[in-house]
Amino acid sequence: MIDILVATRDRPVELATALSGLAAQPGAPFRVLVSDQSDTEPSYATPPARAMARVLRAGGHPVEWGQHLPRRGIAEHRAHLLASSSAPYVLFLDDDVWLEPGTVHRLHRAIQVLGCGFVGAAVQGLSYLDDVRPRELAPYEEWDGPVRPERVEPGSPAWQRWTLHNAANPAHLAQRRKLRPGQWRAYKVAWVGGCVLYDRAALEAVGGFDFWRRLPPEHSGEDVLAQWRVMATRGGAGILPSGAVHLESPTTVPHRPVNAFEVIPPYPAGTR
Repeated sequence: MIDILVATRDRPVELATALSGLAAQPGAPFRVLVSDQSDTEPSYATPPARAMARVLRAGGHPVEWGQHLPRRGIAEHRAHLLASSSAPYVLFLDDDVWLEPGTVHRLHRAIQVLGCGFVGAAVQGLSYLDDVRPRELAPYEEWDGPVRPERVEPGSPAWQRWTLHNAANPAHLAQRRKLRPGQWRAYKVAWVGGCVLYDRAALEAVGGFDFWRRLPPEHSGEDVLAQWRVMATRGGAGILPSGAVHLESPTTVPHRPVNAFEVIPPYPAGTR
C-alpha cells in the first residue's frame, strides 16, 4: 500500500533512529526502500540498522537497501527512489526524522479521506519546545471542506505559511488544537519538509523529480518545486498532530547555491 523512501548519506546513527521509528508503526502495510550515497560504508551497514530491519521484516514490512552512485544531487536521488518504488502511495522520509507510533497510519488515513495529492507531517525541533512564536503561528488556516488545488508563489499570502514549520511550531499548533487521541486536522501549507506522503499518480502526473536534469548537483528546494506542482493540480495539506521529530543533526547538504524553484518555473507557461 505504501513505499517509504529514504535517501541517506553518511548518517548511520540517524538512519538507525529513523528505522526504529518505522519499526514501531502500526496499521497501514508498507515497504521500506533505503538508498545510500555515503562516502565510505553505507549508513545501513551497522548492527543497529540491521537490527531494526529485522524488526520491520518480522512485522511484515519488507526492507530493501542499496547504493546509488555517483551523486547527482538530491532531486536525482529522489527520482531514483520513486522509479524504484511501485506502491500507489509513496512516503518520502528524510533520514534524520523519527516518527512517533501511528504517524504513518494517520497520514495514510488523511490522504484517503482528503483525496488530495499529498499530505505532510512537518518535522518538529523539540529543543525549541519552550520557544513559542505566536507571530509565526499566525498564518495557520485549516482546510474547511475539500482540499482544493492552489498555487504558491514567493511573496504571496500562501508563501507566508512557511513560518508554521519553524522550530517546534507544529507541536505548538497541535497543543492549541487540543486534539483527542485519534483526531487530526488538515491545514494549508506553503510546503512540507522531511515527511511527505504522495498519491503516486498525482506526483508522476507532474513529472515527479525528473527536473533533476536541469539542476547542478548542489541544490536544494527540489521538494518545494515538486509539491507546488502537485498542489496546483490536486492540492496538498499538512496534518496535525505531526508526529515527526527532527533529530537536529548537521545537514549533509551544506552547499546549496541553487534553489530549484528559483531556476525552474513551477508552473508551465500559459497555465493558470
